Amino acid sequence: MTKKLIILLLAIAPIAAFAQNAKLAHINTSELFNQMPEIPGIETQLNTKQEEISKNGQALVDEFNKKAEEFQKLAPTSSETVKADQQKQLDQINERYQMFLQNSQREMEELRQKLLAPVQQKIATAIKAVGDEKGYTYIFDLAAGNPVYFNATTAEDATPLVKTKLGIK
Repeated sequence: MTKKLIILLLAIAPIAAFAQNAKLAHINTSELFNQMPEIPGIETQLNTKQEEISKNGQALVDEFNKKAEEFQKLAPTSSETVKADQQKQLDQINERYQMFLQNSQREMEELRQKLLAPVQQKIATAIKAVGDEKGYTYIFDLAAGNPVYFNATTAEDATPLVKTKLGIK
């Protein structure tokens, strides 16, 4: 029994020592991100791209609808071979539209990542700088998927420090 107690104390001792020396802070990267001065310009670029995609997509929809109307008008007098050819044309337009949607989604995601990467890097650099300057052992992100189960009132909020580092008021 004494042996188990000694092993338990030896296992807990490093944790207790760490807890005494650890300097912890928390931030909210979602708040930081939304206040970055680059975000409105990025949103404008993304909205412009989305409008362009919508316009091009609507052109394909219009082409499909036009062909469908033409085929419906001609259907009563068309042979089965002509009807099959017309159906094949509609299917091809539909395939082009589906491919367009997939490519557009991928293109939008790539553009979003390309535009946001410098902002994310800037925030990460500022967080690291604040951590180094203040000597924090860990800075927890309250906006991240990792839940914080305890947030003491004495825990320091590093968000204002990072905002200052980023030049955000």
